[in-house]
Amino acid sequence: MEKDIIQKLKDSGLTGRGGAGFPAGVKWEAVKNASQKFSVKTYIICNAAEGEPDVFKDKFILDNYLPEIINGIKIALNTFENSVAYIYLNHNYYDESKDKIERTASGLPISLVKKPDKYIAGEETSVIEVIEGKRPEPRLKPPYPTEAGLWGGPTLINNVETFYYVSKVSKGEYKNTRFFCVSGDVKNKGVFELSENFTVKEILRQTQNFPEADFFVQVGGGACGQILLTNELNQPVCGAGSIVVYDKEKTDLFELMKKWADFFIKGNCDKCVPCREGVYRISEMVKTRKIDKKILEDLCFVLENTSFCPLGKSAAISFKSLINKLIIPTGKLF
Repeated sequence: MEKDIIQKLKDSGLTGRGGAGFPAGVKWEAVKNASQKFSVKTYIICNAAEGEPDVFKDKFILDNYLPEIINGIKIALNTFENSVAYIYLNHNYYDESKDKIERTASGLPISLVKKPDKYIAGEETSVIEVIEGKRPEPRLKPPYPTEAGLWGGPTLINNVETFYYVSKVSKGEYKNTRFFCVSGDVKNKGVFELSENFTVKEILRQTQNFPEADFFVQVGGGACGQILLTNELNQPVCGAGSIVVYDKEKTDLFELMKKWADFFIKGNCDKCVPCREGVYRISEMVKTRKIDKKILEDLCFVLENTSFCPLGKSAAISFKSLINKLIIPTGKLF
């Protein structure tokens, strides 16, 4: 007897590609159990909210592999009884791709929702709030969406890339690959499908993007990702699958941090004080080009340990890693 898709997903080892890396089969199984337990409508959300700077793999997949994505969603619809689906699109992607997606998904119970122009609106519980017609704010967890998500029903939320690979798993075509976007000071910017176990160094070499000049990279996201130096590249890429390369000599580190700070200030929900005020205080230091190490450490500690959602926690990673690895060693600290 052929295995069902949930068992196939578990056997494949596929993890979610939205950033958290949670096992896809385990999530699908939790939704299935909840839907059977409560006998209520089940909701499926394909999250294409992608909005971090220099992260563009979901757009590439939407443009090039839309039938596979829709097939992945269709598999979910067939797996969960009494279910409907939503494709939650970055506001720019919505305007560009709406008609094409509707044609490809014709006949299926799939609705399209346009994400507000705010980064936090892509966080999974904020996605639920927006679809319900509310302000984009994260919800307290637990309960998790798998049990009580959209309108209180069991809800499966997976990234665009995850649904693409669900389709591949169902056909026995999944080869433990994932998509990486490489950008910045490189010759061959783009999106590449490679082994998910490749290190940063291997990806840069395989894509002909290993720089000749001295450089550093930001890995995982274009704002939330951590900074790695050239002697730290023998590790896999986490998070959103992004590698941004910076020429060490040409990059103004304070301008880079200002770009991050502006992004986080615009993109947060303003709900919790640690994130709202913490990033603002870091932004003020960056603007003056004077970093007080003790104050920075205190701000990052508060962001990491008391922020309501992952946005504040992840914001600290980029600032702290850049300052510790690139600012302090140069003596540009006050």
